[in-house]
Amino acid sequence: MATPTPTPGIHHVTCIAGDPQRNMDFWVETLGLRLVKRSINQDDPGTYHFFFADAEGTPGTSMTFFPWEDLPQGKVGSGQVSRTAFRVPEGSLDYWEDRFDEYDVDYDARVERFGETVLPFRDPDGLPIELVEVEIPDDEPTVPWTEFVPEESAIRGFHSVTLWLADPHPTQDLLRTMGLEEVGTEQAQGDTPGDERTRFAASGSVGKYVDVLPTIQGGRQGHGTVHHVAFQTPTDEDQAEMRKAVRGQGLNPTNQINRHWFRSVYFREFGGVLFELATSEPGYDSDEPLDSLGERLVLPGKFEGRREEIEAGLPDVTVPRAESVEADD
Repeated sequence: MATPTPTPGIHHVTCIAGDPQRNMDFWVETLGLRLVKRSINQDDPGTYHFFFADAEGTPGTSMTFFPWEDLPQGKVGSGQVSRTAFRVPEGSLDYWEDRFDEYDVDYDARVERFGETVLPFRDPDGLPIELVEVEIPDDEPTVPWTEFVPEESAIRGFHSVTLWLADPHPTQDLLRTMGLEEVGTEQAQGDTPGDERTRFAASGSVGKYVDVLPTIQGGRQGHGTVHHVAFQTPTDEDQAEMRKAVRGQGLNPTNQINRHWFRSVYFREFGGVLFELATSEPGYDSDEPLDSLGERLVLPGKFEGRREEIEAGLPDVTVPRAESVEADD
């Protein structure tokens, strides 16, 4: 079987939230990410789909949410992405702890992992998130958004995701097929004694790590859990090669689906985590000017003809603006 072009890393992570305004306020104002797309769940058009990213929506920076208010609280367990980690510049965790104190964010003590300092915290829905201090290279592809957080502390895209799996070995083989390399193993902190965290690295510089941890702890999808993780397959050809390789592993990927800002293939990996393969193009600025991303509700393709109906069924939300927040203070 031909070897597919290795994935550069994570493209986006999509999660489940509750209240849409609370979700918006936290990810834009508290964490300082830019709303680069305000749209709908294309499989459930009565629900928003928010995309939070760096200033330009660079692949590897977008955390996205379906705010399904009627779902119950979820529980992280086996067969899920248990943690999503973001990169922040070295020396910025003091700033983030002070900010979390100011905004009453639930966070834990720092830990060391594979030689890096990690600050674990949770969003208002209980979603487990981490900030990891890294050295930002001169050729860094991400573009920090600085309306709420200064450049020297701003989030710079994904660092990693952690997968909780009952049997990690088939998934580890899959990650190798996708072009990730095993780069280390260490005792997992805060998990069951004896568990080992195994790290895999992709070829890119953003969102390059996937950590795998064995666990049989049960979970359920709901508020505060990850819906799926998407990996970059930059071109259609890359994606077709990867889809073929995934099928060769005995998995059942979908045909390509047009998601308007990227083209996608979905499959459940061996442990039950929903994986997506996503192209780099056409990108979030393909249907809006870069300087006005996220300012209006964008309805892809066939949904535009239903705008009046769809808008009437969605709750009103307001995107935080620094000048508005300052005026309120």
